[in-house]
Amino acid sequence: MSIKGKVVVITGASSGIGAATAKLLAAKGAKVVLGARREERLQALSQAIGDNAVYQVTDVTDRQQVRALIDLAVSKFGRVDVLYNNAGTMPQGNLSDREYDKWQMMLNVNIMGVLNGIGEVLPIMQKQHDGLIIATDSVAGHVVYPASAVYNGTKYAVRAIMEGLRQEEKGHGIRSTIVSPGAVRTELVNTIGNTQIQAGISELMNADDRQGLALNPEDIANAVLFAIDQPKHVAISEVLVRPAQQEV
Repeated sequence: MSIKGKVVVITGASSGIGAATAKLLAAKGAKVVLGARREERLQALSQAIGDNAVYQVTDVTDRQQVRALIDLAVSKFGRVDVLYNNAGTMPQGNLSDREYDKWQMMLNVNIMGVLNGIGEVLPIMQKQHDGLIIATDSVAGHVVYPASAVYNGTKYAVRAIMEGLRQEEKGHGIRSTIVSPGAVRTELVNTIGNTQIQAGISELMNADDRQGLALNPEDIANAVLFAIDQPKHVAISEVLVRPAQQEV
């Protein structure tokens, strides 16, 4: 199945995995609709891609803004073939730290952000009787480790939501995919908050590719491309992508 001409909405598109995916899909001929909070980044990315890209400033925790992003795709290109829920945040710390505001932020972005995207695009995809909804999950949604319980919880929740989506909407021709990366060199590291944990992860990010300790955003973009580039009778439900030397 060709990517060319597909209309793909991407949240968290201003950097990292979202930006790399937008560039790759556009290079393959897709029309990309970019959403994120940082307008200057979106504008630069859209200009770099050219006519096959449009953007809308979007905070995924605001349902009205998510709706506006979906509406932009429909008004500009007439349909939505793929929604890629990619926005996320990753504060780290023990539960005993009692960082309630950070916990709430993770729930709002990582879970409600995904649900807002699903809720706003489903009526369009149901009418089309066709569509693919993708979410960036994480290895943290498959394996629990210390100082990450809340983040783990949000990513386990995304797995459950996306599997429920698959079961509920397969009769409407709608498929779902989660892409679960291990350590990736993105700005997500800057949301960790805990200086000791961030220092350790930053060391991984700075490792040479030959060490196999961290992935590049383009590695995950390739996994997203693989999920999209399947015939309609094929559903890629889950893709785990780890650095070759990652332990968990």
